[in-house]
Amino acid sequence: QVQLVESGGGLVQAGGSLRLSCAASGSIFSINDMNWYRQAPGKQRELVAAITSGGSTIYADSVKGRFTISRDNAKSTVYLQMNSLKPEDTAVYYCNAIITIATMTTSWYLDAWGQGTLVTVSS
Repeated sequence: QVQLVESGGGLVQAGGSLRLSCAASGSIFSINDMNWYRQAPGKQRELVAAITSGGSTIYADSVKGRFTISRDNAKSTVYLQMNSLKPEDTAVYYCNAIITIATMTTSWYLDAWGQGTLVTVSS
């Protein structure tokens, strides 16, 4: 069984910073892409940032220059440093990881999700 556990959400004033963490645990052979999504009330879930196992990153245009995604492969953890937060960043943030599960005879990919952590930015 694989789990993704997020932490670091909360209430912050506009212009402030928060750092989200997401740790993967369980029967993991390897972790490929690790991503952060968010879903604001009444809106669709959107990709915020992504990082490959090699460290390549992409960002949504709305967060470029303000958010930084990073990962610690030894700890199976991905981070999202969020600076210069705006009220429109208010959302539930979800961690997502593409994980390779392997047995003695086979392997497969698991699309794993965390439970979400709420980020609220007040104006």
